[in-house]
Amino acid sequence: MGNTEKLLNQIMELKFTSKSLQRQARKCNKDEKSEKLKVKKAIEKGNMDGARIYAENTIRKRTEQMNYLRLASRLDAVAARLDTQAKMFTINKSMSNIVNL
Repeated sequence: MGNTEKLLNQIMELKFTSKSLQRQARKCNKDEKSEKLKVKKAIEKGNMDGARIYAENTIRKRTEQMNYLRLASRLDAVAARLDTQAKMFTINKSMSNIVNL
């Protein structure tokens, strides 16, 4: 029974980490939007060097967001596999009890 509890704890930790990564991705999306506004304001003022820097920051935030989402998706997939494994473990245990009877 201890093995199943460890597996369930790992699944919960993976889900928690995945949600944390999704939160960070949303934060990056928000930062990306603010950087886009800074680019627009810099272009309107004629500050092309500043606009270029803000544009690079925008691109960096976008790739960071996508990386967070990719990693969160991978963690969700691992958690799903572990969940399936935990369910199969309990099914196998109950089947072995039935067969022994």
